[in-house]
Amino acid sequence: MTNLIPIERIENKILLLRGQKVMLDRDLAELYQLPVKVLNQAVTRNSARFPEDFMFVLTDQEFENLRSQIVTANWEMVRFPPRAFTEQGVAMLSSVLRSPRAVQVNIMIMRAFVKMRELIATHKDLAARLDELEKKYDHQFNYVFEAIRELIIPPEPKKREIWV
Repeated sequence: MTNLIPIERIENKILLLRGQKVMLDRDLAELYQLPVKVLNQAVTRNSARFPEDFMFVLTDQEFENLRSQIVTANWEMVRFPPRAFTEQGVAMLSSVLRSPRAVQVNIMIMRAFVKMRELIATHKDLAARLDELEKKYDHQFNYVFEAIRELIIPPEPKKREIWV
């Protein structure tokens, strides 16, 4: 059950919203194999466990931007703006949703968040080391350093960040 969901599938569901990496209620419900309504009812029943830095409801503007940026999603039937869960909110879901699948899915989601953090840290470390090397060598190597820098900078997601 450890390879329940490919980590890449989870990573693709992580959005950048309000400067935070979040997952939407509908994506989490899909991973947990629950109706969105059931997931949201469990959260509502346990609202004290979900302060705003763990979970927040998208504003109407954020919701409209999300609809326009993610054209493949069927947002026409969604009546209420979705809830966005931060990493801590997803972790808190494990105390609310207690099925064996929920536990395994939460483990995979936590691993995806950790992997993303490690990748970001690795790129920052490489960039810092490259800067140090660049200072030691003369300017004729500038084009080499620039080429390396372009290789280590991860491409920015084009449609996964929601703008307000």
